[in-house]
Amino acid sequence: MSAAPVAVEKVYSPWIWLVVVLPYVTLPLLFTFDLPGYLRGLDVSDPDASVQLQLQLFTSPALLLLSLSGWVLGAAVVLFSWLDWRWLVRAGVPQPFHWAFGFFSLLGYPVYAIGRAVVTRRRTGRGMAVLWVVIALFALSLVVSIVWAATLVLALVGTLPFS
Repeated sequence: MSAAPVAVEKVYSPWIWLVVVLPYVTLPLLFTFDLPGYLRGLDVSDPDASVQLQLQLFTSPALLLLSLSGWVLGAAVVLFSWLDWRWLVRAGVPQPFHWAFGFFSLLGYPVYAIGRAVVTRRRTGRGMAVLWVVIALFALSLVVSIVWAATLVLALVGTLPFS
């Protein structure tokens, strides 16, 4: 049997919204990465050119920016998870979802945001907006990723010699 919800005036800190939104900030950067351009330059008959092209691909500024920003934003999500947890404790939420689950954001999973929404709802009777925003952003990222993948497949098919 669970205890009755505690009356807390506010359950949404600015930190939780940063935790929810930051992982998706890099999504538009996918389209700055010119993989079709690299595919057009690929010459399968020349192994040296192929190796050089692969090196160019993995050292491209767009890919480096995407990777680096992903790690920096992941670390920021961990920090903001801690700040949100601390804010919830100060707001009087009993036993809020622990901030260390924010480390899962480095793997791409919004565990802290989902767990925080569920636990805050159980403790206070409020706080599910976080979960719905996470679901909406995840669905949006899925659609954007499918469009990006389809674009890459079409570009790859366009580079194949049909003779």
